[in-house]
Parts: sequence; C-alpha cells; structure tokens
Amino acid sequence: MKMTFHTKILLCGAVLGLSAVGSAPGQAHPAEQAAGSSAAVSHDADTTLHERYPRYRLRKGDSFDLDLEFSPEFNQTVLVQPDGYITLKGVGSLHAEGQTISELTESIKTAYSKILRDPVIVISPKDFEKPYFIASGQVERPGKYELRSDLTITEAVALAGGFTEKSKHSQVVLFRPAPQGGYEAKLINIKKLLKDRDLSEDIQVQPGDFVYVPQNALSKIRPFLPSSSMGAFVGQGML
Repeated sequence: MKMTFHTKILLCGAVLGLSAVGSAPGQAHPAEQAAGSSAAVSHDADTTLHERYPRYRLRKGDSFDLDLEFSPEFNQTVLVQPDGYITLKGVGSLHAEGQTISELTESIKTAYSKILRDPVIVISPKDFEKPYFIASGQVERPGKYELRSDLTITEAVALAGGFTEKSKHSQVVLFRPAPQGGYEAKLINIKKLLKDRDLSEDIQVQPGDFVYVPQNALSKIRPFLPSSSMGAFVGQGML
C-alpha cells in the first residue's frame, strides 16, 4: 500500500511516542512500576513468590474460637478488630493481623503464661475471608475470583477469560501482598513460557494476588495505522 507523506509522519510520531505513554509524572504504567519494583525485590521476596503452600494469615474481620483446655473460664470467641488487634479475657489486647494460626497460638500462649501455668491453647477458625485473586488489565473478564485450589498464573489468566487482542503477553505483572505491608512485584513472560513449552517458572497464585496484563504496543498505535496489512507489518515482535 502506498503511504502519503502525511501518513508517514503520523505513523513515525506514533511509534516514537510509545516510550512516552504513561510516563507523565506520577502516572507511570503499572508494568513500568512492576519492572522497577521487581529489580529491587530481594532474594527472600523472590522465594516468597515461589512458596507453594502458604499458611493462611489472619485479616481484619476474621474471628475464631479460643479454648483453654484447663481454664475454660477464659474460653471465648475472638474477633480481629479493624486495627488488627484482638482483645483477650484477663490479658488485654494483642496484635493478631498477619499471623498464622500456629504463630497466634504461641503469641496467646505467651500472653496467658503471665497468669496461668503452662496454658494449653486451641484456636478454631470460625469466620474468615475466602482466598481470592484479582485479574485486571487486558483479560476478557477482569474481576475478583475465588482461589479454591492450586492455580498458576497462566491458569489464572485462562480463568479470567484469557488474553485480549490488546494483551502484552511478555510482561504480565504479578503483585503480591508483602508481610511488612505494600506489594512485591514480578514480571512474567507468559509468551516465552508457552513458546518454550516450559512451565517451570509458572508461578503459583496465592490469596490476595493481583494479576495485571498490560496493553501491547501495537494496540496503542493501531488508530494511526492506514490499514490492517500495515498493522500486521508494524506489529511483529510487539506482543
């Protein structure tokens, strides 16, 4: 197809402008943020991302039954309050948010050891948030999904309807809540995983994970392309 001088100028401007997309101060593209974050993620954080069977950690609003085998007068139903604390009979407040059941058992045991001798503590979860993950960006059905079984990131994308024609398969971002607050981020090249037929780096999704699929370069310049054939030519290697 013969391109006019005006079309050439418009197309060149669009291609050169790709690097500036999402670069306005304070408005970095999520994929760019993830790239920066993943470079700073420590080895320990990377290990956390690959942890296969993480234990559930208490959240605000969770509740559980607390039984003291030899001191039933202290038995109670406990609620994790909005500030992350719980209130216990006889010993007062204790921070519980973010702890596993085993960790909290030891914390409560230590608290009651001040007034009881060798307390035997049993915690039974009663009401807690069901595990979930969120898929967003260029997937067919963005939203919040229950995490009912083992699931990898490629399976999570499939559960969300798969990629759209605008997806950038090579820079899928996994955001994971960090124990100390905030999020850890990792870029995953799903395009390469599938092309190489090697899913060894197909990370397990954990409760609270946020999977973001960014927009590819071709879809950003498509409005400036004069024809679909030209779009196919420009689009090589952009996904």
